[in-house]
Amino acid sequence: MIDYKQYIEINSELRFGKPVIIGTRITVFDVLNWLANGMSINEIIEDFPELSENQIKACLSYAADREHKIQIAS
Repeated sequence: MIDYKQYIEINSELRFGKPVIIGTRITVFDVLNWLANGMSINEIIEDFPELSENQIKACLSYAADREHKIQIAS
């Protein structure tokens, strides 16, 4: 699993404190939404060349980790 902490940050001054890809204003939610709507990793990179495959996979890793933490807490 990719270490998403290398790629994702939460900064209260960017996008209202939502998790974003470091060095961009693109949120994890944006990336997950694109994937959920059928975009491939390559299509996302074509539309947003500032993103890398690892950054996109880090968003998936972040979401999996959050889901895991939610399950543990309940």
